[in-house]
This record gives sequence, structure tokens and C-alpha cells, in this order.
Amino acid sequence: MMRSTSIQDGPRRTLVLILDRGEEAFKTITDFANREGIDGASVTAIGAFSEAKVGWFDLAAKKYKPTAVNEQCEVLSLMGDVAQGEDGKASLHLHAVLGLQDGSVKGGHFLSGSVQPTLEVTITETAGHLRRKMRADLGIALINI
Repeated sequence: MMRSTSIQDGPRRTLVLILDRGEEAFKTITDFANREGIDGASVTAIGAFSEAKVGWFDLAAKKYKPTAVNEQCEVLSLMGDVAQGEDGKASLHLHAVLGLQDGSVKGGHFLSGSVQPTLEVTITETAGHLRRKMRADLGIALINI
């Protein structure tokens, strides 16, 4: 079961979230951000997945083309941000680099990952709130500053 702790409190909290085997990472991090009222933060994580999905953004089609990683892989880097979406809920934008058994990597926009055995996530809130707004010209929601 997911565990968390706050290692810095105040206007800018730093939270550590530990995910366990079988948890879906994107959903679990999103649910945690909503529960904690996080509306502006940077996210980093390392660990491993039994399977994952990353995407490459096709600008002409205005959508992500998914790439499945159907094997155990190391999360060499997972990083991005949390902002508040137009629906008022946490909106994650994460990228991942995943290491495969043969030493090759796959990476892109992080879409999903089934944790195995763990994922160690650090969430550091920003001093200000971040808002994400849909860009019709691109077909994606980006941080609006």
C-alpha cells in the first residue's frame, strides 16, 4: 500500500510518496496530489515497473502515440510537474526514461506504469500556484503563466 511523509512543511512542502507493487503510478500520484491539495509542484521519481506506457506527441494529429513497454524496466528518470487543471483537479505532466534488460532505453511522455517492486516519488511544491489551460491550437493543456 502506498505510504507518504512530509519532509518539509510550510509554504513549500516537500513530500515523499512510496508506491508498492501493483499500484498504477500515474493514477496513484494524481489521487495523492488531489488529496493533498497540491496545485503547483515539481515531481521526480525512481524505481521500477513491470510494464509501462510512454507516448510521443504527434503535433499534426494533436495526440500522443503510445509506446508499450511490456517487460520489467527500471525507472531511470521520471520527472515533471503538477498544476491545477481547468476542472480544478491536479493535472500531471510527466516524462519518463525507462531502462530495459539489454541496456537500451525507451522514453517519452509518461502515460502509465505498474509498479514492481517500488516507486520512490518526491513532490516539491512551488511557491506559487500553477494552472493548466487547454491550447486548442496544440490539442493539449499547458501551464498558463
